[in-house]
Amino acid sequence: MTKDQGRPKWLDVLERCGLRVLETAVPQEAPPVNTAIYSVTGFEVEPVAVIPASSPRAADELDEKWHCASASALYGDKGEFLILPPLSGGSEIGWVAVTDPVGEHLPSRIAAVTGSPEFLAVSMDGHHLCAASAEEDDYWVVRHEFS
Repeated sequence: MTKDQGRPKWLDVLERCGLRVLETAVPQEAPPVNTAIYSVTGFEVEPVAVIPASSPRAADELDEKWHCASASALYGDKGEFLILPPLSGGSEIGWVAVTDPVGEHLPSRIAAVTGSPEFLAVSMDGHHLCAASAEEDDYWVVRHEFS
């Protein structure tokens, strides 16, 4: 999947979401992608926030709840974190190190580019996951700690 001049589509998507891709290698401590996905989609997952998708302020509420859930543990010293590119095939691409210079409304920015606010992000040390997902008629914010 490439875009203009051989650029990967996932790189274009991340940049259009306002994220800056870093040249940093993904740390070995990053959780396996399938483990991270299961921590968001597994049967026993309990979200830290549930926002009805039908709410008139659903996007704003999701942005606020995701930011509150992620702010304390996700970002490194320089604002860096890992993200799975939020597009079809993103799990095969794997973790990408990014920073978010905008600093707010990340689920809404992702939805504006991809059509869905869903994404998974993990701290650089691989211990803290925060995700936004769409579940039936709700948006969920999920936090998970890896040991």
